[in-house]
Amino acid sequence: MGWLSQRLEELGIVLPPAPQAVAAYVPAVISGKWCLTSGQLPFLDGKLVAEGIVGDSITVKEAQEAAKQAALNAISVAAVAAGGLDRLERVIRVEGYVQSTETFHDQPQVINGASWILQEIFQDKGRHARLAVGTNALPLNAAVEVACIFEVRE
Repeated sequence: MGWLSQRLEELGIVLPPAPQAVAAYVPAVISGKWCLTSGQLPFLDGKLVAEGIVGDSITVKEAQEAAKQAALNAISVAAVAAGGLDRLERVIRVEGYVQSTETFHDQPQVINGASWILQEIFQDKGRHARLAVGTNALPLNAAVEVACIFEVRE
């Protein structure tokens, strides 16, 4: 068992099965030592954990939980693409999109849900560059979408 598998076990985190693509793309791609994930929606057991608009029908706390779930899904699809969870070395970048009202300006707080879980799992190797933006709509009416870039161990 590698360090990442051990870390998840220590934390009591069981990764969800890797979500399948819902359109004409693949969930993750390996290029050299990088694994780039497609945008991951906050699916859990085949259902979105948060649908709607943050700042309207979805609270920041609910959206943070959705961002956390989307990040866990990103780890899952990256692990499949990389040939195993323990080939993921570190988190390089997180992109977070928040379906929000025009007057909502706390997108960074929402995407903290993804950043916090990645840093908890990967520890120092979970510190990453990040993008957090608001948008008027996301696929399937998801409240958030998260994409990651991971470094893959040779």
